[in-house]
Amino acid sequence: MKKIVQCVPNFSEGRDKEVIDKIVEPFRGKDGVKLLDYQSDEDHNRMVVTVVGEPDSLKEAVVEAVGIAAKLIDMTKHTGQHPRMGATDVVPFIPVKNVSVEETIELSKEVAKEIAERFNLPVFLYEDSATTPERKNLAKIRAGQFEGMAEKLKDPHWKPDFGPIEVGKAGVTGVSTRMPLVAFNVNLDTSNIKIADDIAKKVRHISGGLRFCKGIGIELKDRGIVQVSMNLTNYQKTSLYRVVELIRIEAKRYGVNVVGSEVIGLVPMEALIDSAVYYLGVEDFSMDQVLEARIME
Repeated sequence: MKKIVQCVPNFSEGRDKEVIDKIVEPFRGKDGVKLLDYQSDEDHNRMVVTVVGEPDSLKEAVVEAVGIAAKLIDMTKHTGQHPRMGATDVVPFIPVKNVSVEETIELSKEVAKEIAERFNLPVFLYEDSATTPERKNLAKIRAGQFEGMAEKLKDPHWKPDFGPIEVGKAGVTGVSTRMPLVAFNVNLDTSNIKIADDIAKKVRHISGGLRFCKGIGIELKDRGIVQVSMNLTNYQKTSLYRVVELIRIEAKRYGVNVVGSEVIGLVPMEALIDSAVYYLGVEDFSMDQVLEARIME
């Protein structure tokens, strides 16, 4: 049976359609690879691609896309709301079918080594692929962002796992193995970024919030509002509805309301069903009652 791995590379380009199309091209029309989705955001100036495939075919496509991004994206000129450290910011792999976590970790290391050698990129391994406990958390690796990386990498403690310690225009890339992540944003009816920042601090784990939530405040200038932008690293233990309700509670102290939310990229069905069950008050519900889930079996 075929082994299937998912990859969700994040690229630091969300405005130039021509560049976006060129980066996505390696994922189109290749045997053993299927492009599921790609979304770009001008405020974040970032693109998230979701692709699945057989390990060797997927590796080839990812490496090619990283090379294109390194050539076309100049991080010395990059601006955007989302934290970033490289043209290809992160390359997470997720085991999907007939493949173990250990095999996926090995795949992530092969990709990290190849992109470091071919494109002269400093590369860090994080999450399940991390070589030390201190490097599991992406936020610690990315602290300082692109602008601070040249100085950061001079510290022997932050020597990249692969590649040079010098930082070029394509910046630094993180490669990992992890479980499915939900990129989830909640919008607020205010333009005050400080309110979004304060609420993000209450919600994210690193400052005392929900265990599997990372969050920051983001301005959506074209809409005149702000959002709490989050990554839920384990949606089974930190549910979407808990995040929304905690943000709603914290927003009340500022006289601010939740006016919407958005999912970036693809999301596991279970994550949405869990919240639907909560808001509908459905009793004794299980995923076995979901028509699509039964068909997919």
